[in-house]
Amino acid sequence: MTWTEKYRPKKFEDIKGQDLAVDKIKSFAKYFGTGKKALILHGPPGTGKTTLAFVIAHETNSEIFELNASDIRNKIKLHDVLRPVMEQQSLSKKGKIILVDEVDGISGYYDKGGVQELVRLIELTSYPVIITANDVWHKKLSPLRKKSELVQLKEVSYNIIKDVMINILRKEGQFIDQSTLTRVAIKAKGDIRAAVNDLQTLSQMGEPSLAVLEERDKETDIFNALRIIFKGKPTNETLKVFDSVKMSIDEILLWMEENIPAEYQGEELARAYDLLSKADVFKGRIYKQQYWRFLVYENIFLSYGISSAKKTPKTGFTSYKKPTRILKIWLNNQRTAKKKSISQKYAKYVHVGTKRAMHDFPIIKQIINSNLSIQKELKLTDEEIEYVRN
Repeated sequence: MTWTEKYRPKKFEDIKGQDLAVDKIKSFAKYFGTGKKALILHGPPGTGKTTLAFVIAHETNSEIFELNASDIRNKIKLHDVLRPVMEQQSLSKKGKIILVDEVDGISGYYDKGGVQELVRLIELTSYPVIITANDVWHKKLSPLRKKSELVQLKEVSYNIIKDVMINILRKEGQFIDQSTLTRVAIKAKGDIRAAVNDLQTLSQMGEPSLAVLEERDKETDIFNALRIIFKGKPTNETLKVFDSVKMSIDEILLWMEENIPAEYQGEELARAYDLLSKADVFKGRIYKQQYWRFLVYENIFLSYGISSAKKTPKTGFTSYKKPTRILKIWLNNQRTAKKKSISQKYAKYVHVGTKRAMHDFPIIKQIINSNLSIQKELKLTDEEIEYVRN
């Protein structure tokens, strides 16, 4: 189980850094029926919008029906799926809450009356409707804003994120130094989910303090791309999904490899990995033969191909993970870079080629360690000295 799921808040008291939003949600639940029937939780990814919906369901002993808006963008589908849910009573719980997740998904090009139908259904329902959105101010969501209470979730401060990570590490019986935790918390940019994902990745590494964490905007792009490919139907738009992702195609391939099992099972899983292997074949041809026109085929297999591996669109929230191989590759490259920089300094000092110094590095390492004055003569950095000592 991912740590984001394992330590997902269950009660209001577990929600950190969103006190004002929690108070508004409690008030909405307590006085439902006297005001607006829908509440929109909006804010950046990873701030706990979906989690809060499940918390309120738990606190009020309510059944929750979750619907991802990106899967039902038009009026007919929205009516066919949501109308029966709004009319049926809960069988096992005291009440019912209807969650429409990522409402931004019905404000796109393919939307045909979806927002208007959602507004109409809200007017008819006798159950609370909780809606989540990253950008609630999209012009097509204007009718929905008028019928809903708006609750903004803000980016969580890095100090709170750091405290959350420390508590998780204590429960897991693990330790990561304070400076690394601070760096993770700051680079998360208010996204608790991303910070916890990074924390779990670092906990599996031998040298977490050396890891370089990517900026959050880069990861937001890839998370959105994964969601479109894994959740939605393959379309011509799917072919363009990686255009806005600020990553190399090689990194994207690693992300796909890591997260396919999170969505696909059985025949779908086998089909998806088969298509991924075909993308890897074209990657090899590109590097070996320099046939860069094959990039288009690699992209097709990674996007439209893997999206088409599923029999039906997926629903619900899935926690995608950063591939650990990226960090391991980086660490290996860092070690190679130090070895090369030391070899270059040594080669220049004794007038031999760098290639030869790299080849003789085990011996050179012993020579450098044998005398501190040699380290000073070569002007080795603290990191390079630490490298030759290990």
